[in-house]
Amino acid sequence: MLDFLKDWYERNFSDPQAAILAILLVVGFTVVLTLGGMLAPVLAAAVIAYLLEGLVRYMERRGLGRLWAVVLTFVLFMAFVVFVMFGLAPLLSAQVTDFVKELPQFIRKGQALLLQLPEHYTFITVDQVQQLITSIGAELGSLGQRAVTVSLSSIPGIITLLVYLILVPLLVFFFLKDKDLILGWFSAYMPRERRLTDEVWSEVDQQLGNYVRGKFWEIVIVGVVTYVTFAALGVRYAELLSVAVGLSVIIPYVGATVVTIPVAVVGFFQFGWSSDFAWLMFAYGIIQALDGNVLVPLLFSEVVNLHPVAIIVSILVFGGLWGFWGVFFAIPLATLVKAILSAWPRVPQSTATPPPGEGEVAGA
Repeated sequence: MLDFLKDWYERNFSDPQAAILAILLVVGFTVVLTLGGMLAPVLAAAVIAYLLEGLVRYMERRGLGRLWAVVLTFVLFMAFVVFVMFGLAPLLSAQVTDFVKELPQFIRKGQALLLQLPEHYTFITVDQVQQLITSIGAELGSLGQRAVTVSLSSIPGIITLLVYLILVPLLVFFFLKDKDLILGWFSAYMPRERRLTDEVWSEVDQQLGNYVRGKFWEIVIVGVVTYVTFAALGVRYAELLSVAVGLSVIIPYVGATVVTIPVAVVGFFQFGWSSDFAWLMFAYGIIQALDGNVLVPLLFSEVVNLHPVAIIVSILVFGGLWGFWGVFFAIPLATLVKAILSAWPRVPQSTATPPPGEGEVAGA
């Protein structure tokens, strides 16, 4: 067993560059795991800075100085934040309120439909339907209690949100303005011989920037197209549903599956089993198909392709570790793992130290 571990260590960590990279990874993951809650504004600001860096570089290529490009980009970013807070958020809040008010009516219609099942399907009994209705009612009751509990404890969340609204924009501005200075400060505390680390960071930095910017535009395009389609079809809560569909692209595969349920429920209770409902689901299916087969390849052409199994596993693992941010960064983190595995130096098996006794046998 000791010989096996020694052979594995010599093959994977004989290069000092690999040892340096391993130490930096352990330190980085430890900091995020232990201080992730406190560093949440910094992480959020870093994400936004990655998103805005592309616009800053575009302005620089057009001849604008770095400082003026950063200032103009920051002004546009703050205008977008103001629009979301005072334009989009109140509209969504009103629609959520209307939806909650109509929820009892939806429940009554659903119960009436469930009670009709024994008339059409003889293998379903009235008692089974009643048990199902009772179970659903109990779940909705517990959900309501949890909602009340959350609303009573929402004051600290509001305070945290206000702090974020002050800290995050400031951090975004300084991340953009002093990007080279901050990176240089970190580099001063890094080992001088870090060729492997720089190689992995260069690839991950490019992949992460492309991913964040591409994901932002995917959310915007899918959300806008969904709203225009639902509004044209006369679907109620079009704004709320379009935002949900847009945000669902953050979680590949899983998000699209989950958001289909509210779209189908709202469409069914509004249109019933009619051609309007069929057109709604058909249009929604077209949007999802175009997103997966046209928009994603276009926006993420420069991002390393990952197998769907790798994406789902990364969502489960990193989402379990870091919650929302782990889900959002599941693909970049999986790309980081892939970049490390690809760049990791290894001593070929044939040049590794042979086990004891093997040399004598060969020499004999």
